[in-house]
Amino acid sequence: MGKLDGKVACITGGTRSIGRAMAEAFVAEGGKVVINGRNEEKGRLALAEMDAGDAADFYGGDAAKQETVEGLIDFTVERYGQLDICCLNSGGVMNTAPVFQMTDEEWQLEVDWNLNHVFWGMRKALQHMIPRETGRVLVTSSVEGKLGKPGIPGYAATKHAVNGLVKAAAQEVGTLGITVNSILPGLIETDIVRDTGPASAEAMGLDGYDALLDVFAQESAIKRLNTVEEVAAVAVFLASDAARNMTGNMFPVDGGTMPY
Repeated sequence: MGKLDGKVACITGGTRSIGRAMAEAFVAEGGKVVINGRNEEKGRLALAEMDAGDAADFYGGDAAKQETVEGLIDFTVERYGQLDICCLNSGGVMNTAPVFQMTDEEWQLEVDWNLNHVFWGMRKALQHMIPRETGRVLVTSSVEGKLGKPGIPGYAATKHAVNGLVKAAAQEVGTLGITVNSILPGLIETDIVRDTGPASAEAMGLDGYDALLDVFAQESAIKRLNTVEEVAAVAVFLASDAARNMTGNMFPVDGGTMPY
């Protein structure tokens, strides 16, 4: 018996990194999952590599767009007949600039990808979950949702906002068997981090990408970066029946980085 037998999940940003690890962990625990990503080819490749058969499917589109997020949820219900777990995982550092240099367009992109996508997905998921009086909403936030570093103000602001949204929504549906939680990973060397890391390091006044990784590692108690598998393990627990009374909380998977 798996921890998620009979459960159906959808995951934004599910073709790689944290989302991919969540998808694989959910299937390993008996669940079915629809993964979302912007690239159709990468999505189909992810399905082939997962080799999960009918237990996994792909829905393409940009999670920074409302129609994609809402379409993913509707597709999941049509494909598998229900929605038990909604993982709003897409996001990342879209721009590296201090506040006084950030343009309106750069700010809006951060808001759409890191915050609005969570709101759109949470609202749509709850519309499916409330009539059934059961469900799990999991949001991938960040340690920067409690902290904040120079050069990434849009990312820090939206992750703080996401955590507030999680707490408010949890209060609204707490008596209906629905939980809403956020997971706060520390730095993980994902594809996005490798792509944006050099610019982030420069914005933070650091001497290159390796220095960026070292700063995040040394800030933690374990003195190393986190892994996607460690985040996925927490997601499985929060999605399971064992976590039915845990809601409105922020769960750090950061190796002891956050001071509170």
